[in-house]
Amino acid sequence: MPTYHYRCKNCKYDFTEQQSFTDDPITICPECGEEQVRKVYSAPPIEFKGSGFYRTDKSK
Repeated sequence: MPTYHYRCKNCKYDFTEQQSFTDDPITICPECGEEQVRKVYSAPPIEFKGSGFYRTDKSK
């Protein structure tokens, strides 16, 4: 299951939740109870290992 990062706009509380793709996004803050929670989007972590990822590498 994917992990999503959320932040409350009201109290600035940050938290993460594991949710299924079909689950509705969380909208109520567990800290202050306000309906001000939004997903925080960021770049996914990516790591290239091995050869074949550079312009100077030859294709086989």
